Amino acid sequence: MLVLLVGGLVLALGLLITFFWRSTKESQGGVRYPNSLPSLPVIGSLLHLGNRLPPHILFCSLQKKYGSLYSFKMGSHYMVIVNNHEHAKEVLLKKGKTFAGRPRTVTTDILTRNAKDIAFADYSPHWKFHRKLVHSALCMFGEGTVAIEKIISREAASMCQTLSNFQNSPLDMAPELTRAVTNVVCALCFNTRYSRGDPEFQAMQNYSEGIVDTVAKDSLVDIFPWLQIFPNKDLDILKKSVAARDQLLQKKFKEHKEAFCSETIKDLMDALLKAKLSMENNNSNISQDVGLTDDHVLMTVGDIFGAGVETTSTVLKWAVAYLLHYPEVQKKIQEELDAKVGFERYPLLSDRRNLHYLEATISEVLRIRPVSPLLIPHVALEDSSIGEYTIPKDARVVINLWALHHDDEEWENPGAFNPDRFLDENGNRIYSPSPSYLPFGAGIRVCLGEALAKMEIFLFLSWILQRFTLEVAEGDALPDLEGKFGVVLQVNKFKVIARLREAWHDIEITT
Repeated sequence: MLVLLVGGLVLALGLLITFFWRSTKESQGGVRYPNSLPSLPVIGSLLHLGNRLPPHILFCSLQKKYGSLYSFKMGSHYMVIVNNHEHAKEVLLKKGKTFAGRPRTVTTDILTRNAKDIAFADYSPHWKFHRKLVHSALCMFGEGTVAIEKIISREAASMCQTLSNFQNSPLDMAPELTRAVTNVVCALCFNTRYSRGDPEFQAMQNYSEGIVDTVAKDSLVDIFPWLQIFPNKDLDILKKSVAARDQLLQKKFKEHKEAFCSETIKDLMDALLKAKLSMENNNSNISQDVGLTDDHVLMTVGDIFGAGVETTSTVLKWAVAYLLHYPEVQKKIQEELDAKVGFERYPLLSDRRNLHYLEATISEVLRIRPVSPLLIPHVALEDSSIGEYTIPKDARVVINLWALHHDDEEWENPGAFNPDRFLDENGNRIYSPSPSYLPFGAGIRVCLGEALAKMEIFLFLSWILQRFTLEVAEGDALPDLEGKFGVVLQVNKFKVIARLREAWHDIEITT
C-alpha cells in the first residue's frame, strides 16, 4: 500500500510539473502563444493572481517576468493582458471587429438583462443597430449643440451657488459633482433634473454605488458561475441595486409612453421609443433582426445613464483631488481664465481653443488616473493574432490602460502629475504627446459619450475655478490618490473648502 501511495504521489507530481511546463511554454506545435502564468486544473492561474495589489497594478508588475503581452487562465477562461500601445491599437483599431466581442458574466448579465445594452453586449447586428441609434440621438440632443452647452452651464451655475452657500465650510463635493453630471444626462435621457436633497436622486446615488462596488470585478461568481447557488453578499447587493434602478427606469419609460408624440422628440428615451414603434407599425424585418424590445430600450438608456454619470463625475473628482495636491496648477489655470475669459462673463465651450493649460490639466488627469484602468474585456470572435503571438477564438483580451498611461518608455516620469507634458514649447495644447494615450479607448468599442464627457469636464472645472479657490481644511489630510478599483477607479471621500476668489466678491454676472 505504501509503495502504491508513493507511486501515486510521484505520478501526480509528474503530471503537475508537466501541466505547469505546458502552461508556461511559449510555443505549441510550432504556433507561438503569449507567455503564460502557471495554471492548475479548474482554478487556472488564480493562485498566482492572489495578490493584494489592484488588478491594473498587478498586471503592470507581471510584465517584468512575462513581457508586455502575456496570458493566464481565470478558471476555465483564457485571458490575454495587453500592456503596450502597439498591441492595444492592433486589438482596438487594426483588428477591431475581430476582437469586438464581449464576455458574458453573471454580474453583467444581471446588470443588463442578459446583455441587452451597448457596453456589455456582444458584437452583432443588434449591437450595431442600437449603437447607431443611440449615437444619432446623442448627436441630435447633445454633442456640439448650443442646447447641451446651456444645460451644462445651468448645472455649473447651480453647483457654484452651492459652493457659495458653503463658504469656508468643509464640503464633500462628490455628491454635488455627481448631481450636476446626473442632471446633464437626465436632460438627455429623460428631459428632467434633480434639485439638491431630492429623495429620488439620493436613491439613485445609493443604487449606483451598489452597482459600481459589485459589477464586472472578476469576482469568484463571474469566474465560477455555479457559485450562484451559495449565499453571496455582493450578488445580493447587486440584485437589490439593479432592482432599484429598474424601478426608476420603468417609471420613466411608462411616463414617456403615456406622453409620447412622434412629432415631438424631447430626449433619448423618446428617440428609442419612436424607433421601436416605427418598426412595429411597419412590421419591419429590421425589428425582427435586431430585436428592439422594451428591455433593449430600458437597458440602453440605463447604460448611457449609468456610464455617463459614473465616468464623468469620477474624472471631476480626480481633477479636484489633484488640484488640492497641486495648488500651483490651480493658480495657473485661474490666471489663464482671468486673462482669456475675464470677469464679465462665464466660460463658454468656444473658450476651449484658448484655455490651453486647463485643457492640458484635464488631459493629464485622464492620463494619470484613467477612469477605467482596465477597459471592458474584448473577446476574439475568431482565431487571430496580436503581434507575433497566436490568439485563439474566445480568448478574453484586456487592455491595461493604466500600463499604457504609465509606460516609462513613452512618458517622462509617468507617476508625476505634470500638465506641461500636454503643451508644446509655445504653451499650445498637444492632444496626444504619445501614441500610448487612449483615455476613452479607440475603435468600434470607443466610449460613446466621449464628446459629451469632454464638454462637461471643461465647463464644470472652468466655471468652478473662475470663481473659487479649492483648499483642504486646516488640519485635514490631502485626498488619497490611490483610489479604489471597481468598474471605475473610484476616489476615496474627502472634503473641500471652496473660497470665493477676492476679485469675485463684488462681481455679479447676469446670465
